[in-house]
Amino acid sequence: MTINGMTIDESEFNTDAMNQIRSGLDSGIDVSIYADLKFTSTQMYEIRMGLERGIDVSIYADTKYSLRQMHEIRMGLERGIDVSIYADTKYKHDQMEQIRFGLKKGLDVSTYADPKFSSAQMHEIRMGLEDGRDVSIYADTKYSLKQMHEIRMGLVNDVAVFFYANPKFSSTQMHEIRMGLEEGIDASIYADTKYGWRKMQQIRFGLEKGLDVSIYADPKFNAESMRQIRWGLLEKVDVSVYADPKYDYNQMKQIRMGLERDLMAPHSSKDYLVHMPA
Repeated sequence: MTINGMTIDESEFNTDAMNQIRSGLDSGIDVSIYADLKFTSTQMYEIRMGLERGIDVSIYADTKYSLRQMHEIRMGLERGIDVSIYADTKYKHDQMEQIRFGLKKGLDVSTYADPKFSSAQMHEIRMGLEDGRDVSIYADTKYSLKQMHEIRMGLVNDVAVFFYANPKFSSTQMHEIRMGLEEGIDASIYADTKYGWRKMQQIRFGLEKGLDVSIYADPKFNAESMRQIRWGLLEKVDVSVYADPKYDYNQMKQIRMGLERDLMAPHSSKDYLVHMPA
């Protein structure tokens, strides 16, 4: 087969590649641009699609680009986007996609068009830009994807993210602080790395119910112990009887249940404590 003076040995191309060449010939395009063994049949497809749609395929008809990278560049060219911003092998195809989406929306993608950000992180930054938020607060690799998400959601919900926009907090700790801020409680009471997220949650639950959390907002208690004290406060029992780290949470539970029974059939809780295991 001779195309534009170039002889093609059909036996050298597999069936899929020949199908791409024949489809190009049927469309009347210059298939010599991609009728080359260096291209896979799927890369040939991306180049053929570009030629058929009248775009400058020279920008991506290069084996340095993977199939998916070629696709992202082609999609940009077809939509009149300045692909020079991301037509670079330093970007993975999914990173190219996030940059392309941002350009399509008219965003200043320079905030995240950097291969140091994963595509998922780019997504978080892009979503913030689309919402008109100050993404400079979290567009930093010192934050993980989940941390970025928590900060962005705080910005979306107009809370004071400065309480937790710090990489010293895990994403789950950030979540607990954010939830408290959104509920309008004083999250500063537990916005401290000395509390793990489960402890933060128990303090938050107490604050949301208007309880005096100072009784158990102490890192010497584990989360389950905090839960037992919180439940006692909710039931209005005298938690001072067992709010002591010398008791594990199972012991606290037994004492609490005894105190709750006292409310219905009063007897001495001290008598009950005599029989508690050491």
